[in-house]
Amino acid sequence: MLVRDAMSTVILTLGPAHTLREAATLMSARRIGAAVVFDPDAGGIGILTERDILNSVGLGQNPDTERAHAHTTTDVVFAAPTWTLEEAARAMAHGGFRHLIVLDRGEVAGIVSVRDIIRCWSPARESAALARAGT
Repeated sequence: MLVRDAMSTVILTLGPAHTLREAATLMSARRIGAAVVFDPDAGGIGILTERDILNSVGLGQNPDTERAHAHTTTDVVFAAPTWTLEEAARAMAHGGFRHLIVLDRGEVAGIVSVRDIIRCWSPARESAALARAGT
């Protein structure tokens, strides 16, 4: 199975001036764990995750004044839609993160998460186990 089969194509995009509270509110409403941040002044495409927001709040920073740009990861590992889910999982495990922005011809095409990969693998593994058990 490929990344394009698992990725979400409905993407939350933020600007660098969004506050962390605004980002958290939007992410919570959509039940997602990451947003793409477009910041031409900081290299273009970055990612802001729920963990970034949690770390900021844990440090006692004010989510109403902290801006997305200060907490966005700009050194991003991008996936291609043609990667296998194994390749995506390997990149996530190697980098220690749970989301990959998917680029197709230089444009953001989606986001794939660990949860997306598990969702895709679970039915396949379940079917294989049932087949081995003779059910």
